[in-house]
Amino acid sequence: MLRALLFILPLALMIYAFIDCLNTPEEEVKHLPKPVWAIVVLLFSVVGAIGWIVAGKERRPRTGRGAGAGGWVAPDDNPEFLKSLKDEQRGGATGPKADDEDRKKSDPDRERERDEDTES
Repeated sequence: MLRALLFILPLALMIYAFIDCLNTPEEEVKHLPKPVWAIVVLLFSVVGAIGWIVAGKERRPRTGRGAGAGGWVAPDDNPEFLKSLKDEQRGGATGPKADDEDRKKSDPDRERERDEDTES
């Protein structure tokens, strides 16, 4: 079993690096042209694969939450969306109830009259 791992792991690493090299856009490849990197990965198996992973491609740092620069963010992870929900709950509600509340606020005399009518 250990002998198989000594053969399978380097092969898997080489296949991963080769496929990653082929799928990487040309703009993200560093130091050598993309076809040269592919040949290096194939000819020098483990060393070429490690070289590609370490130095061949621009790696973006991982951000904590949400997407990087301008990527899609799920609504429950988007702070702007969550803020808009809170603002909506506080006072930005719309609909029939909001219209009634606006009328009450705009005409306090009518409300006093309603209160007096309900007391008597």
